[in-house]
Amino acid sequence: MKIFLDTANVDQIKEIAGWGILDGVTTNPTLIAKEGRDFREVVTQICSIVDGPISAEAVSMTAVGIMEEARELTKIHPNVNIKIPIMPEGLKAIAMCKKEGIKTNATLIFSSNQALLAAKAGASFVSPFIGRLDNNGQVGMEVIESTVTMFENYNLDTEIIVASVRSPLHVIDSAMIGAHICTIPYAIIKKMVTHPLTDVGIKSFLADWEKVPK
Repeated sequence: MKIFLDTANVDQIKEIAGWGILDGVTTNPTLIAKEGRDFREVVTQICSIVDGPISAEAVSMTAVGIMEEARELTKIHPNVNIKIPIMPEGLKAIAMCKKEGIKTNATLIFSSNQALLAAKAGASFVSPFIGRLDNNGQVGMEVIESTVTMFENYNLDTEIIVASVRSPLHVIDSAMIGAHICTIPYAIIKKMVTHPLTDVGIKSFLADWEKVPK
C-alpha cells in the first residue's frame, strides 16, 4: 500500500520524505489556508520535495471552471493531479480531464456508488472519507471494503485513496482490506512509528551499552 501525507506543511513533508516511505501528498483548500501562503507557491515547493502524485484541489463548481483550473494547475508539474468533488459537474470535469490526459482525484466520496461513478468517468484516484463517516455513525471501512471488491471485480484501474484517517488503526485496516493508498495526517504517521515498548527497549539498550568496557 502506498503512503501519502495529507498536509500542505512543507516542513512536515520534508521530514516524512526523509524517512524514505513517502509516495505522494494530498492537499485541500483547508490545509492550504492553514499555511497562509500562496497556493501555487506551496504546490510548486511540494513537487520539488516529493517525486509522486500531488493532489491540488479545484474550487470551481462548474465543469468548465474546473477544467480551466486543471489546465493551469498541471502546468506546475506533471505529478499534479486535480482533486474534484464528486457531483454531476465534477463527473463531467473528470471525463473532460481524462480526454486531455489530466489525472484526477475524485474527493468528498462517502459511498461506494460515488466511487464507482467517479471511476467510470475516468478518475485516476477516488478518495472515500472514512473518518467523517465514522463520526456520522457509519462504518467508514465498509465503504473501502465494498469499493475494493467492486474495482477488483471489473479490473478498474482507478486507485483508492483512504482519506480522513483518524488513527493508526485506520491505516492497518486499509492495508488489510487492500486499498491502494492511504493518505495520512502528520500527527497520525508520527504515532505509527512509535511504541512504548520500543522506547523502553532503546533506553535499556543504551543503559546496557554504558556498562560495556570502553
